[in-house]
Amino acid sequence: MLRAAAVCALHFTVASSLLALAPAARADGKIDKITPVTDAMLANPNPDDWLMWRRTLNNWGYSPLKQVERGNVKQLRLVWTRPLAAGDQEGTALVHDGILYFPNPNDITQAFDAVTGDFIWEYRRSVPEDVGQYFPAAGTNRNLAIYDNLILDNGADGWAYAVDAKTGKLAWETHILDYKHGAKNSSGPIVADGKVISGRSCEPEGGPEACVVTAFDAKTGKELWRHRTIPKPGEPGDETWGNIPYEQRWHVGMWMVPSYDPATKRIYVGTSVVAPAPKFMLAGNNNQYLYHNSTLALDVSTGKMIWFFQHVVDSWDLDHPFERLIVDTSLTPDPKSVRWINPSLHQGETRKVITGIPGKTGIVYTLDAENGKFLWARETTPQNVIANINVESGAATVNPEAQFTAPNQTKLICPSTSGGKNYPSGTYSPLTGTMYYPLQNTCMQETSGERTLDPNDNSLYRFSAKVEISPGEKNVGTLQAINVATGKTEWKYEQRAGMLSLMSTGSGLLFGGDVNGHFRAFDQKTGEVLWEINLGAAVNGYPITYSVGGKQYIAISTGGSGLAYGLARLAPELHPGNGNQLFVFALP
Repeated sequence: MLRAAAVCALHFTVASSLLALAPAARADGKIDKITPVTDAMLANPNPDDWLMWRRTLNNWGYSPLKQVERGNVKQLRLVWTRPLAAGDQEGTALVHDGILYFPNPNDITQAFDAVTGDFIWEYRRSVPEDVGQYFPAAGTNRNLAIYDNLILDNGADGWAYAVDAKTGKLAWETHILDYKHGAKNSSGPIVADGKVISGRSCEPEGGPEACVVTAFDAKTGKELWRHRTIPKPGEPGDETWGNIPYEQRWHVGMWMVPSYDPATKRIYVGTSVVAPAPKFMLAGNNNQYLYHNSTLALDVSTGKMIWFFQHVVDSWDLDHPFERLIVDTSLTPDPKSVRWINPSLHQGETRKVITGIPGKTGIVYTLDAENGKFLWARETTPQNVIANINVESGAATVNPEAQFTAPNQTKLICPSTSGGKNYPSGTYSPLTGTMYYPLQNTCMQETSGERTLDPNDNSLYRFSAKVEISPGEKNVGTLQAINVATGKTEWKYEQRAGMLSLMSTGSGLLFGGDVNGHFRAFDQKTGEVLWEINLGAAVNGYPITYSVGGKQYIAISTGGSGLAYGLARLAPELHPGNGNQLFVFALP
């Protein structure tokens, strides 16, 4: 195994500036041929490719590749590496036809030979210098999408755009919203039915019109529809905001990547908390404030909402925007493991469900994909904000002891704004019928602030918080394997360092990293660590795997982010670096 010192030496031998990268693998800086990507290919990707954020539109994060398996995984070796641009780094590589595309921070997209790492082209968007004044972590860029011969992304400057996959030249760009009004894309899009689909974060200065999911024609960039997540007066959900004027309804964002079901042509996306977060500052703690902290099912053709499910009325910034898994499964929730089960559920019946851990509370929710009906839910990490869930409707009852009722109240809230669950993604393996999640044992001392109607006030959520490890816990990170049918925890892996994103493969392996720079391969059935390497910095990107010429590769990136830095502070004896780097491994 490579040790930290070896990796540090490797960092010094590789050019530290993107401007000093090696000459292009092809002298003219372009790719001779690429197979145009179709909707059919996105619905059923070639196992050799990784065409989107979690490889498939159901957000499983699973690849059927199985050349690297339990018996040989210890032979994995580094085959190439590349430095990445500075900034918060949470990127996912995209691979098609032997070319690896990577979304660097600050809207720098690069193409590499996926076998050798040779540089091919770079698209460097002209990002306004003042963009960071209007949005925190403005340069974050989690993923790309591909359609036809175009690489698709969202810019920090408030534009959606496409570049030619062969040359890196700009093909089209379409204005979404003015970045100076607090609208930001921290994640890239998916392509569903030929449409580029993405949501965005939306700070108060952007008002309710900034909180939208958008759809553009993938080939031309023409806007097709946009769906608002904050209702106008007279629209369904308007009454849930009480007496709050429309222009003061703020911050129901969708800052992670949607999932899509091509069979039903439905998009599933999650939403965030409103601002301010404590509801006594708005129209009181008894209103819903739709459609925050919800799962939304949207029609891909029109953007119209088919159904919604609200997980909790949130006063603590415990967002619910994370990946929704679409799974066909039998339903046999075990009462010993699952706290809340709908009594109308027939044990053993099979349904298409939306499942996973959609929010920071760390609670698993399983909903009927057809109508959003609540089926079952269970806790994973310590939480004290939800006292109970109505087993028929799924409506959550908030713990009154966690509820703020006035300014300057301090309460122990579990989890913290770090989660529970956060943007590091879980994965579902059809081999085991199990979903695997990187989670954290965190709580916070949270103090409510003063109410203000100034949308430019820097204290966005109107509270302050000090994050700590959950009482009674010594480990920050926990990786949990949860059976999709039964809800049982099959196994658990815990450690001091916070856990980051995961990927599963057809050979029964599970790959994932942590805040301390360790990247590991686990056995899906047992949780046994089969291989690990110290990459020297937080493994903050999303792992992928691909194949070229019959050889399987594993790619992962390191770098920093607010979450990674915050989790590292909870285990101060650990000293990870903060280098942004892309690593690719293969068997000898």
